[in-house]
Amino acid sequence: MEAQVEWLEADGLGGFASGTASGLRTRKYHALLNHAATPPTGRVVLVNGLEAWLDTDAGSFALSSHAYLPDVIHPDGVRHLASFTHEPWPTWTYRLPDGSEVRHELLVPHGTAAVLASWRLARRGGSGPAVLRLRPLLSGRDHHALHHENPAFRFDPIQSGEVVRFEPYPGFVTCVRTTGRYVHEPLWFRAFRYDEESARGFPNAEDLASPGIFHFDLAAGEAFWMASAGELPLESAGRLRERERARRAAFPTPLHRAADAYFVRRGACHSIVAGYPWFTDWGRDTFIALRGLCLAGGRLDIAREIALAWAGTVSEGLLPNRFVDDGEAPEYNAVDASLWYVIAVCELLARGGTRPADRPRLTAAITAVLEGYQKGTRYGIRVDDDGLVAAGEPGVQLTWMDARVGTRVITPRIGKPVEVQALWVNALRLAGRAFERPEWLALAERAERSFARRFWNEALGCLYDVVDDGHRAGANDASLRPNQILAVGGLPHALLGGDRARRVVDVVEAKLWTPLGLRSLAPGEPGYTPRYEGGPEQRDAVYHQGTAWVWLLGPFVEAWLRVRGGAAPMKRAARTRFVAPLLEHLAEAGLGHVSEIADAEAPFTPRGAPFQAWSLGELLRLEHEVLA
Repeated sequence: MEAQVEWLEADGLGGFASGTASGLRTRKYHALLNHAATPPTGRVVLVNGLEAWLDTDAGSFALSSHAYLPDVIHPDGVRHLASFTHEPWPTWTYRLPDGSEVRHELLVPHGTAAVLASWRLARRGGSGPAVLRLRPLLSGRDHHALHHENPAFRFDPIQSGEVVRFEPYPGFVTCVRTTGRYVHEPLWFRAFRYDEESARGFPNAEDLASPGIFHFDLAAGEAFWMASAGELPLESAGRLRERERARRAAFPTPLHRAADAYFVRRGACHSIVAGYPWFTDWGRDTFIALRGLCLAGGRLDIAREIALAWAGTVSEGLLPNRFVDDGEAPEYNAVDASLWYVIAVCELLARGGTRPADRPRLTAAITAVLEGYQKGTRYGIRVDDDGLVAAGEPGVQLTWMDARVGTRVITPRIGKPVEVQALWVNALRLAGRAFERPEWLALAERAERSFARRFWNEALGCLYDVVDDGHRAGANDASLRPNQILAVGGLPHALLGGDRARRVVDVVEAKLWTPLGLRSLAPGEPGYTPRYEGGPEQRDAVYHQGTAWVWLLGPFVEAWLRVRGGAAPMKRAARTRFVAPLLEHLAEAGLGHVSEIADAEAPFTPRGAPFQAWSLGELLRLEHEVLA
């Protein structure tokens, strides 16, 4: 059982539980109760894990495993692990030397800041006692941090009936309800080892506290253990589980069920988490992901809520690159997020996903965006005389290729980036038709004529990545990057057709395609790096310098089909060649989900966040719209 294969249980509030199929925690983010204190942000880890043992006449057998420094695995529950499945939620089956078989299930009931775990004897190895012992491993820390032994930790619980309440630090409350008996035996467990953190260049050791032990008689029936951040759900554990089973069974496909993990509550509205375990809700990611998760996924109600919520955040024609939290200043450093918003909202309108009363707010937001670009706004974002969008200032990253190391922007792309023009023309065309604005349609025509004249690079048979590079007239960046694919696929209106479109797709396929995404830079280009490895600075420096991005497969496959006519035989070929590896990937990293990125060269190791919204969204869009 490979430790790096991970599962996710999201609560719909921004919190989650996650871990590995083996049961070993390899990240500081692996926890049973990772609670969003200010939904969907402010995540704090309350319950990191459990140590579990089954005591029988034949001995004590471990049902859990943990990694410790320097190179110790204890206890040895992983050697008893016979099987694991993540459907309908994480379930482990342990076969013990005495012939006993224990089934352990773990789930997060949707809409609750809680985790529910259960154990039952699927087969008894003898007629004697079968006592389950559980030791919760607690911290009470920011989920990006690590916890260490300290005298301030408060072990003593408050017990009332079947509820045991822990508050290790002021404000960090964990309530536990069980069918077992609690015995107070406080201990520190020192030097847990997190291999994924060391691989990412971060500190990898943590100490956790265990206040005591919960005892259950498995011979008498199933054991339930539920922990919550604050108040516990009123329903019984068994009823919660059955309700959650029915909820999950109602999704039409596993992909739709996986998509549900990214929808979270933000106040009275929904939002989309960009990915797990470390992302929250971000502007650009939201509206790229929304087209697949909501529009293709049939969740128009959620798309409407999100569109309306973000409508009120427009400032000088820009949407913030991330949703504003209380007391935080908004970040409006994105040239493309607002255009993705316009496109997604217009597609929502075309599907009848809004109400008449919504129209004024959405009209005002879209008008503010398009007129803001025409007038000029922050960071040099403006419509130039040729109708194209220019953007950028030194030291600021505005496109989706936004990595920086310290004050150094790795891919500044100042000038007129190719995908921004595709987004601009599509936004003008869609909004011009939806709101009957002929001046927007006329501007789209002018921009498209300029695009055809200025972006074609005959020497390479594809498009420039940036024209007027650095705002220098006639200076063009010919770096071979995947951004140009959005001029052919991924958006309703293609800016290229005919031979040129085919040549772009052929170049992208030959130089940038991998089974897990498009390379962000072609091999042989200056700065190309085949592996996404090392510490934070090393990884940030290569984030868009070759690293393959999974979400780009959506636009690429659509472009590949468009230049071939899109007939049924071509769709079958595209599914076999391009989509089949993605479907296989669902069992390789984040189980049932799609990773953020991958190495640019074989074996194309998945990297970054193992659960990424826009990656899954584009797979859904391919499955239900492009290849349907």
